[in-house]
Amino acid sequence: MNRSLLIFGPAFLLLSGLTGNAQETPRAKLIARGKVLELKTPYKAPPGDALSHNTSGYAKIMCSAVFVTGLKPDFAAENVGYFTSPYTERAKVSKPVIDYDKKTVSITLPNSVTRTAIYTGDQGCVTLPEGKNSLGYTPVKVPRNLPDAATTPWPMGDALPTSPMPAEVDMAKVQQAVDAAFEPTDALTAAFVVTYKGRIIGERYGEGITKTTPLESWSMGKSLSATLLGMLMNRGVYTLDQPAPFPQWQGKNDPRAKIRIKDIMHMSSGLYCRAPQDPDYDPSLGYPDHLYLYTDAGNSFDYAANLPQQWLPNTVGRYRNSDPVLTNYLVRLGVEKLGEEYLTFPQRALFDKIGVRTMIMETDPSGNFLTQGYEFASGRDWARLGNLYLQEGMWQGKRLLPEGFTNFVSTLAEPWVADGRPIYGGLFWINGDGARPIPKEAYMMLGAGGQSTAIIPSHDLVIVRLGHYKGSSAGGKALDKAYTLLMEAVPAKKN
Repeated sequence: MNRSLLIFGPAFLLLSGLTGNAQETPRAKLIARGKVLELKTPYKAPPGDALSHNTSGYAKIMCSAVFVTGLKPDFAAENVGYFTSPYTERAKVSKPVIDYDKKTVSITLPNSVTRTAIYTGDQGCVTLPEGKNSLGYTPVKVPRNLPDAATTPWPMGDALPTSPMPAEVDMAKVQQAVDAAFEPTDALTAAFVVTYKGRIIGERYGEGITKTTPLESWSMGKSLSATLLGMLMNRGVYTLDQPAPFPQWQGKNDPRAKIRIKDIMHMSSGLYCRAPQDPDYDPSLGYPDHLYLYTDAGNSFDYAANLPQQWLPNTVGRYRNSDPVLTNYLVRLGVEKLGEEYLTFPQRALFDKIGVRTMIMETDPSGNFLTQGYEFASGRDWARLGNLYLQEGMWQGKRLLPEGFTNFVSTLAEPWVADGRPIYGGLFWINGDGARPIPKEAYMMLGAGGQSTAIIPSHDLVIVRLGHYKGSSAGGKALDKAYTLLMEAVPAKKN
């Protein structure tokens, strides 16, 4: 099961003041433990109508499915991306109207309000703010400065070697694993790629999908956001231990100014960002901030940076979009500090260096990357990114990520461990609880709908599984079967 969709247990810490004894609050029935205390922070829900927000998500998802991935509208409406547009809410609004000339998707609510998503090109699809007919920024073309993929050897291109496969690998069992990832058909697996020591040893795609099809990837993008931040750290722009330099937190003795970059990457900033994954989630409090940062925040960076603190930093780990959004905000601040163009930075600084050609990173209406989950890439391109981590941040002899960065992201975060959940590191998931049939030290980029890129250093493996959202449950079981077979097919490294 995709951990990004879990409602985590055991009960989280109740925090109810800077000092004194913890006590129950009206908004939650949690158990106080230790000395971690909740700040007396009033909660204010995001503005606007929940159905309009859901419909904004629906329009964006349909736009991306049709104009980025190339799916048929009826298939997309039934199978893709319920995360920001719940299936039940789709029945309350009109059928999506797709304009193939203007490249827009429009959906009308019962109150006659229409939400429209537009295809921008290299920034993918964006839903226009309610009541507006234009974006707050000008989309740009993103050049891919890479040689012809068809004639360039893997991994910088797509030409695979013709030499025999490694003798130590049981290729018959690898093929069984690849096939298992697609069974049963309701798993809706779209892409499965396995690399061993950087070489592709197994690969298969669903109907209508190819090795270059950009697919919904959801929260795997959080790990991409971490990677871009790591690139800036390698250039000396940031360090993990420094306080996050957001302008909204400077001056007036703002306590948020003490939140470190590593706290944000550990999902332990303590910011008050309600999410459906929270164990004390109460839908009566309004539309969750976690989803609002996808659907209607307008300027997601400013919204996240203005969230108040619920806990002191580095005390409680919660899976909330505020922290990866702020990671992306740090990327923008860092890129602009260097005097470089923000929207083309990921391709220039990272993707051109490792052979990635298909990545589409979508934005909010203000032009801020929403790669806490709004990004699309092929199975092979996720495998390339996974191999950057398998190689400890090195690529063809050049260091792209700072020394020790891959160890940081793959090390369990203390606030999560303290709460009995050894599953999260630095914007990467870790198999510390042994929930999957791979080594406990394996770490993963995970996304809603069963998207996964697993990095398994002990076996020199990177395993990518992408699928359509509706197949998440069956897809997770299929992936576990494939994992089991791959652990048998590929020997562990000798110490």
